[in-house]
Amino acid sequence: MITKDFFKNRLKELRKEKGPTQAQVGIATGIGERNYQRFEAGENFPSAENLCALADYFEVSLDYLMGRTDRR
Repeated sequence: MITKDFFKNRLKELRKEKGPTQAQVGIATGIGERNYQRFEAGENFPSAENLCALADYFEVSLDYLMGRTDRR
């Protein structure tokens, strides 16, 4: 089962590896800075469209982003 805590931690880990700020990720994905910040804080969970945008941005599979696998 995927938890908000796992998702927010994986998202933050990916961002830190790649190097952009939260604002930069939000703008690059079309999600918006504040919405992205809410995802990393575990306050909100992204829509399917936003999940796809995040997976594409970080160049990982949805399964990796969601914690279903450790293979990127």
